[in-house]
Amino acid sequence: MDIKDLRINEARLRSTLEEMAKIGATSGGGVQRLALSDEDKRARDLFVKWLKEIDCEVTIDEMGNIFGKRHGKNNELSPVMSGSHIDSQPKGGRFDGILGVMGALEVLRTLYENNVVTERPIVIVDWTNEEGSRFVPAMVASGVWAGALDRDWAYDRTDINGKKQGEELERIGYRGPAPARKWPVYAYYEYHIEQGPVLERERKTIGAPKGILCLHWYDIYLEGEANQVGPTPMQGRHDALCSAAEMILKVNEVPGKMGGNMVATVGEIQNYPNSRNIIPDGVHFTVDIRSWNDEQALRAWVSLKRDFQEIANRRGTPMRVEETLRVEHAPFDEKLVQRVLDCAGELGYSSNYMVSGAGHDASYMNQICPTVMIFVPSIGDRSHVEVENTTWEDGRAGADVLLHCLLKTANEK
Repeated sequence: MDIKDLRINEARLRSTLEEMAKIGATSGGGVQRLALSDEDKRARDLFVKWLKEIDCEVTIDEMGNIFGKRHGKNNELSPVMSGSHIDSQPKGGRFDGILGVMGALEVLRTLYENNVVTERPIVIVDWTNEEGSRFVPAMVASGVWAGALDRDWAYDRTDINGKKQGEELERIGYRGPAPARKWPVYAYYEYHIEQGPVLERERKTIGAPKGILCLHWYDIYLEGEANQVGPTPMQGRHDALCSAAEMILKVNEVPGKMGGNMVATVGEIQNYPNSRNIIPDGVHFTVDIRSWNDEQALRAWVSLKRDFQEIANRRGTPMRVEETLRVEHAPFDEKLVQRVLDCAGELGYSSNYMVSGAGHDASYMNQICPTVMIFVPSIGDRSHVEVENTTWEDGRAGADVLLHCLLKTANEK
């Protein structure tokens, strides 16, 4: 068979995704596979099993990243890599992350059954804890691998129950022996659902983003003074939750204040002691700022921090700030972006040149090698929720584009 005629097996891709969706399945049709949970371990075990069935050389590094290598004709050449993540958000969707891993697996299965050997090796990867929903920050293991984050600092990150990331890696048996350290990669492809409205609105099948917005995460801790709510007059209270409420509104207002294409969100909040008849004496909340313009995002944070301090001083609620994550915007390799557009056209799929508003491991890979992403539509613009959905036809289309992009890139000498 001419490799131009190769196509992935849609039924097998669907079956693989449905099998993964059973692990951590929720009543609302989504999944809950938090990083390094028992569910994550089961999914990892299954993924490793599938890799071995197609004779991939499996390596697990000290951050739990799983690499499956399919040898090429010349294994001295740096490999082409593709992958994403298996972990999910709490009550997340069935396609976020996992489509990129299972799509790449389906590509390797297609090459395996058709005895196609590329010039360069191809490596599939599952990055640990991309979501950052259990252990902050997001994309932590690809960040360590790329040299942007410190391994021991990542090991010491704790979840809401005080469990350390390094210890949980050990517990589930995925603290591997290989160093979590970058090595030469020829090119990186990440296949993903869009998680936005553009492709569906434009009625396009394939998205080729020019890059990813910058991603800034901040954790705000406020200290108030607890007291019984009934006898304590309103005047003179030091209510940490009231301070937080004012600050959260400032976050919502800052994109309009700064102008340009920027978003800012508070997505997590903890209130202490969280009793209806006690004035709150502690609040922790998060701030997420994203923009294509790194300087604009930083200016927004400076403005917010100034507003936060004024509110904290006025209400008598001392504030502590942790600047948790800063990843600069990632412009992708123009030649690879064009390759995605070209492959889509050759396969008869419509395409759209766009931008990614969501964070991905591709942000860190972009610092290591030429990088690009392939998007397919998200139905109803929904993601990180149980109703997240993508048609199987679109899933097949994206995997076919990935197949032919990898074939072309991995056959370059």
